[in-house]
Amino acid sequence: MCLMLKTALENQYGRLLHSDRDPIPDVPAVYFVMPTEENIDRMCQDLRNQLYESYYLNFISAISRSKLEDIANAALAANAVPQVAKVFDQYLNFITLEDDMFVLCNQNKELVSYRAINRPDITDTEMETVMDTIVDSLFCFFVTLGAVPIIRCSRGTAAEMVAVKLDKKLRENLRDARNSLFTGDTLGAGQFSFQRPLLVLVDRNIDLATPLHHTWTYQALVHDVLDFHLNRVNLEESSGLENTPAGARPKRKNKKSYDLTPVDKFWQKHKGSPFPEVAESVQQELESYRAQEDEVKRLKSIMGLEGEDEGAISMLSDNTAKLTSAVSSLPELLEKKRLIDLHTNVATAVLEHIKARKLDVYFEYEEKIMSKTTLDKSLLDIISDPDAGTPEDKMRLFLIYYISTQQAPSEADLEQYKKALTDAGCDLNPLQYIKQWKAFAKMASAPASYGNTTTKPLGLFSRVMNTGSQFVMEGVKNLVLKQQNLPVTRILDNLMEMKSNPETDDFRYFDPKMLRGNDSSVPRNKNPFQEAIVFVVGGGNYIEYQNLIDYIKGKPGKHILYGCSELFNATQFVKQLSQLGQK
Repeated sequence: MCLMLKTALENQYGRLLHSDRDPIPDVPAVYFVMPTEENIDRMCQDLRNQLYESYYLNFISAISRSKLEDIANAALAANAVPQVAKVFDQYLNFITLEDDMFVLCNQNKELVSYRAINRPDITDTEMETVMDTIVDSLFCFFVTLGAVPIIRCSRGTAAEMVAVKLDKKLRENLRDARNSLFTGDTLGAGQFSFQRPLLVLVDRNIDLATPLHHTWTYQALVHDVLDFHLNRVNLEESSGLENTPAGARPKRKNKKSYDLTPVDKFWQKHKGSPFPEVAESVQQELESYRAQEDEVKRLKSIMGLEGEDEGAISMLSDNTAKLTSAVSSLPELLEKKRLIDLHTNVATAVLEHIKARKLDVYFEYEEKIMSKTTLDKSLLDIISDPDAGTPEDKMRLFLIYYISTQQAPSEADLEQYKKALTDAGCDLNPLQYIKQWKAFAKMASAPASYGNTTTKPLGLFSRVMNTGSQFVMEGVKNLVLKQQNLPVTRILDNLMEMKSNPETDDFRYFDPKMLRGNDSSVPRNKNPFQEAIVFVVGGGNYIEYQNLIDYIKGKPGKHILYGCSELFNATQFVKQLSQLGQK
């Protein structure tokens, strides 16, 4: 929500609040801001300077009474009370990236990052601030959704702290029936409605391997290897003349941006597909476009539109009808060409990373580690191979091995791995943190289970490998996965289907509509949930999102949403682990 409004206001009509603005006394102004001290001060300054005819104040999150009084006092002092036309709490403090995915809308991402939550030196006051920030956004989300959820969470984690605070905030709002924001609860009516949604709050620490995993699906790969933020991907393209003379300046690199949106049919269809299938589909779309383009040219040639007299054309009624049909579809054809060019460029950029870093090898090897499958190659061989990936790729691989193995490597083996990583140019700080985390969480005796995933190469490259293809895929494995549930998906399945499982049996249960505020027990006769929201405290990723989407495809009539406190790729996550390892 916040993303779309912010983009429209800034790019189409609006100005940033803290930019220099001239008075326009005959024009009304619409403000859409967070109710921060800095923003409130600037709004009060605008009132004092009489910048606009009238003021419509829209706050992304609920404004406190004290700050509202500050605005009222400023309006009173400036004789501008009649000019303040409307004041709204919009409850839009979140960003909707997909129809079924959202993240927190916070200008300071560091405040709610995995690092911030897991810092060893964080104070109680700082942790309270982080939790309150997350709860405020979740409250906004459920106000917008118009539903009071049933809340489940793991014990002894940051997710539990969020659950307790959110339950309290929802309960307090429901207690004031006259001013409750949930009087029009659309997903459930009544205190014990079975159609209310389930909110599953999970902590990032339940699964640290997945955010580090080298992925193989289109959207997750774009996020992993390219500059992809808020549904926009930025690519660098070389420009300049070939055969540049000696001593000349190097070629400039042009930056080009592409928006990957819901109206992009190719993106919507293939964002969750394995990359080789995407390359195949781009090639097929290109060939289809060329065939349509050639048909238009052929008809024009037959009808003499290159310069023949109009009398001859009038005799070709059949071809005229065909050409009319072809021309009428020209806008659609041009849009198809635009999308083909877009995805050719994006997929080519992804392919360059796959080939240069051998990402298919990393993906396949990590899948085997996480599924406890027999490894066909030594981990040390990959780490020591100078042509296999970047230092960060090697560190990600080893961290996944260290997290996933039940028996930690001996000190001698660990020293050998550390030497190989150091020789490869790796920063060892992430490993230092993971060692501390694993010891604290006692993961050595209970590592996260990732199912029995298998990968196998399939021969789907016949069209892609031909001479006219846009993609040269030699040396890249065509790996197709058997669907397996990741830990977050497995937890959701247990709770949504009301299954008894040691993994989730001790999850706390909160119902904000219940009169008693203490930890309620799970009702024995509870039916399975039809709607669910999974929210990861500490950061999420497109790998988990896609796994949930694939899971729900096999559950007709059920719907899920995926949310997280921040959305990071593996590079960003490794950086946070490195910072924690330096403590």
